[in-house]
Amino acid sequence: MPTRGSLKKGVKAPDFTLKVTPDQQVSLSDFKGQPVVLIFYPADFSPVCTDETAVFDKLLPKFKKYKAQLLGISVDNVWSHLAFARERNIQFPLLSDFHPKGEVAKTYNAYREEDGEAERALYLIDKNGNIAWSYISPVGVNPGAEEVLQTLEDLSK
Repeated sequence: MPTRGSLKKGVKAPDFTLKVTPDQQVSLSDFKGQPVVLIFYPADFSPVCTDETAVFDKLLPKFKKYKAQLLGISVDNVWSHLAFARERNIQFPLLSDFHPKGEVAKTYNAYREEDGEAERALYLIDKNGNIAWSYISPVGVNPGAEEVLQTLEDLSK
């Protein structure tokens, strides 16, 4: 099903606060002054999502070179995220957009009403808090990280 399209370049990224553990929260504004990559994905433990998070995790040193913070976001609950991160050894935070379900994904035009999951969407937010690049991939396709890294490189010039 076609998506409404991602938020456009130059738009102020909507702030949010989501749980990373049952008693800890992370806000987008916590990373003010540094680039942030939002990785919206449909579900923990699904084949494409497992591959996608593995790609970003493997490339984490390249993102750190640009001082970029990666944040994975899905509608799964924090317990699922914790189990998924532990099993897959994911070294970046996975945030739960569980309740109210998909609220943050909706603000980023990255929620699939037809199945109640997040789109497979990537957002690069620059150090000023604006959308620098975005892409919504077909749900069954791992978009990889090359374009995000290229945009980070371009921003660093």
